[in-house]
Amino acid sequence: MRITRQAPFRNKMNYIRIFNEMVDILPKIISQRRAIAQAELKTSSTDTIAAIENKRVPKGDVFEFARVAGLFAIKKTSDVIPDCHPLPIEYANIRFEIKGLSVFIEVEVATMYKTGVEVEAMHGAAIVALTLYDMLKPIDKKIEICQIKLIEKKGGKSDYHDLLNRQIKTAVLVCSDSVFAKKKEDKAGLAIIAQLTKSEMDHQFYAILPDEIVEIQACVQKLVHEKYDLIILTGGTGLSPRDVTPEAIQPLLDKEIPGIMEAARAYGQQRIPYAMLSRGVAGFIQETLVITLPGSTKGALESMQALFPYIKHIFKVAEGIRHD
Repeated sequence: MRITRQAPFRNKMNYIRIFNEMVDILPKIISQRRAIAQAELKTSSTDTIAAIENKRVPKGDVFEFARVAGLFAIKKTSDVIPDCHPLPIEYANIRFEIKGLSVFIEVEVATMYKTGVEVEAMHGAAIVALTLYDMLKPIDKKIEICQIKLIEKKGGKSDYHDLLNRQIKTAVLVCSDSVFAKKKEDKAGLAIIAQLTKSEMDHQFYAILPDEIVEIQACVQKLVHEKYDLIILTGGTGLSPRDVTPEAIQPLLDKEIPGIMEAARAYGQQRIPYAMLSRGVAGFIQETLVITLPGSTKGALESMQALFPYIKHIFKVAEGIRHD
């Protein structure tokens, strides 16, 4: 018998994609997430409702059975819905309310994670409703599940998109001897600009500077004088002798905000251990917020992902102060 090897399904010249990738949640931050879903089960008679209330359904206590099924469903959502990420369920609550001939099911789920729990809440509501349906159909042939819907969702970046009454005037400064000398192409600055645009910030100025304290300070002071709201510098925050961006900015700060760079470093530290070596600083020079980010494209992008859109809240607070 001769055994022949079949050609591989995938090769460099001919690739057919069968499976979709799961959504990449690595860039997201861990935050408190909460969702509430609702389902409605409609019965056809008051006798069915009476049997539920008096616990006279032949198959048992429908609410207790359905609650257990719902808890299992919430925790097993990623096992049956392929694109759902496995996540820790920190809290779950299943509530029932009878109105007329309908049983309303409300499922609340919460977690501390990178992605939301709305599908878990709706999956729980669906299975609770199906369990009730299964237990009640022997005594009510006309029972039906009317709807399953999301009532409330909280958590994630969508909760932190502060709506401002004006455009935030921003500038991006690239501090790099090699980029200034045109020996290297700037990518970090352009990545920052792309993130500013994504966060609906008004980018108006972009410049490349050498790693010189005097030149960095002069440019920043000029932009502060021109009433820029936000200045982001990238580069010069490391440990080499020519990394002088913190030394240039620190003396100019009227009010330092350590938490900004602590958040950026903590976010980066989860992805690469060298993030702890960044010496970036942040704070206000008069009414201009100045932030110094790493010079690597990856480091700058991760810092932007850590800080935006949350940093916009600073300007929301400033608006309130001006109006008081």
